[in-house]
Amino acid sequence: MGTSRIGHAARRLLAELLRFLAVGGVATAVSLIGFNTLVHGMLIGTAPMGNQPIAAFVLANVVAGFVAYLGMRLWAFNHREVQAPMRSLATFFAWGAATMVIPVLCLAISRYVLGLSGVWADNVSANVIGLSLSTAARFWVFQRYVFLDAPKTVVRS
Repeated sequence: MGTSRIGHAARRLLAELLRFLAVGGVATAVSLIGFNTLVHGMLIGTAPMGNQPIAAFVLANVVAGFVAYLGMRLWAFNHREVQAPMRSLATFFAWGAATMVIPVLCLAISRYVLGLSGVWADNVSANVIGLSLSTAARFWVFQRYVFLDAPKTVVRS
């Protein structure tokens, strides 16, 4: 493989990663606002799920997951093949749920092992540490198992 092919592949991977991170940034904003509204009363003054931080985190992330799927399907990975859209959607959410275990565990340890329940503790544990780790896992998983490269065509002369 020549250096120009390697350079092209590296540029393509970097562009894909940047689009993935941009879409993830929007989805993360949806998740952060949803979680902090439900658990800490941000924007509405009351915390309807103040005693249920794990359920609130999961709910906010399900909503953010739909935002992420649309952004990734329509923009970040739009050049990749989707042979079965419903299967792709199901795979996306299955892997998303699997990788959501990471921030949920971080939040649970912070809340129930360390006894920390403030806004900063919740957000650092779930939305900084947990989401940073799960973002790396999601990029690899989505690229490898959800949004597949188009099959290479063989050109014969």
